[in-house]
Amino acid sequence: MRSRVSYIGKLSLKSRLLLATVIWATVMISIAGIGIPVLMNDYLVTATKERLQLSMDEISNNLQLDENQQLVLAQPLSDARFERPFSGLYWRMTQGTTVLRSPSLADKDFKLSDGPIKEMLGARKEPLITITQTFVPKGGTAPVTVKIGIDEDPTEDVLQSLSSKLWVILSMLFVGVIVLVGLQVAWSLLPLNDMQRELVKLKEGKQDALSTNYPQEVSPLVSDLNALLFHYHELLSRARQHAGNLSHALKTPLSVLKNDVLSLDEESQKKLLPSIERIQNQIDYHLGRARVAGSMNILAVKSNPSTRVDAITLAFDKVYASREVIVINELDDEFDVAVDPADLDEMLGNLIENAYKWANTLVRIYAIDAGKETVQICVEDDGEGIPDEELTNVLKRSFRLDESTPGTGLGLNIVNEIAHSYRGSLELTKGSMGGLKAVLTVKLAR
Repeated sequence: MRSRVSYIGKLSLKSRLLLATVIWATVMISIAGIGIPVLMNDYLVTATKERLQLSMDEISNNLQLDENQQLVLAQPLSDARFERPFSGLYWRMTQGTTVLRSPSLADKDFKLSDGPIKEMLGARKEPLITITQTFVPKGGTAPVTVKIGIDEDPTEDVLQSLSSKLWVILSMLFVGVIVLVGLQVAWSLLPLNDMQRELVKLKEGKQDALSTNYPQEVSPLVSDLNALLFHYHELLSRARQHAGNLSHALKTPLSVLKNDVLSLDEESQKKLLPSIERIQNQIDYHLGRARVAGSMNILAVKSNPSTRVDAITLAFDKVYASREVIVINELDDEFDVAVDPADLDEMLGNLIENAYKWANTLVRIYAIDAGKETVQICVEDDGEGIPDEELTNVLKRSFRLDESTPGTGLGLNIVNEIAHSYRGSLELTKGSMGGLKAVLTVKLAR
């Protein structure tokens, strides 16, 4: 039941409107297709009985007693079918034990059908439409009961013919309504289609705001979205600018303070240096977080991982030239990810630098399709790796496995937080080459 509700909830507006129209039209057409033949049948039966009543009136006017007190018709009835055997039009009159029948009955009589629904049957056992009337003939005193019946099949044939034509008309009406509503829905939703195309352009970086040419029902939403995008870009630009300014403002005083401490005696250095390093770590951590775009909410962002890896490894090849590490970039140039270039550099830079530090000779970078428009970028080295019990700890802030190796212990933590800000993730496992395998999961750019 939940899966069905979930499926319905995922339907587009156009699909919902068309589905509602199909259901409504199907119900209405079905009611019409069933109800109208019933009404037509009642009309045809009523019209037939009215015609039979004319024959009944003719019989009542012509019925009289002869000199032998026998029931006779003064003159033949105007409808010749009463005289033709098995014609389908019959009459029968009874007075006490006396029974008279029309020549069309051919010495047969009316009888009831078998089964739960009782029908009056004629000379050929055909179902009849009948009327019955009791009256006193001219010159008589005893009442006479007259029953007139006519074959029901011609009426049924007319009803079936009308019903088949009715269903053709209703089917054409059903198709016409669906087509008309489909065109109406498509025309009404054109502004939303235009908005969707503009959002795609925003994500591709081809424009930075939506146009204002929208209907009044959608215009407030567009205006608010444009204001939100402008405000977010302004905040992001201001935050990065402040982070840079703060970094430059603190770097020099800290360097001076650290140099002054290093000029002191060894015991004083041991007391003061840890505090300075903690200050430096805190500054590095919070500046790193301030640089995060966190921009799954910024629509116009994308980066090419392969290009960024080439640029990053080119720099690290010079920094770590003494280690003679070989980096194999297997990333395809054809795909982009929905990550700001600065944030992607921050994440890949930390992961690749970590691999440079701990690899023996080889670092491999490749991608795996994770489905649902996501990709996993894997950075794997052939170093000693990390013990399984420490894989979670290394993602914590300022945690370092090897204090002798230069670093702040903030790199992997920053990568993890940036990945989460893009609704992605960072996972550390043991790689196939024996070392650490870092799996960065991010969204593909549309």
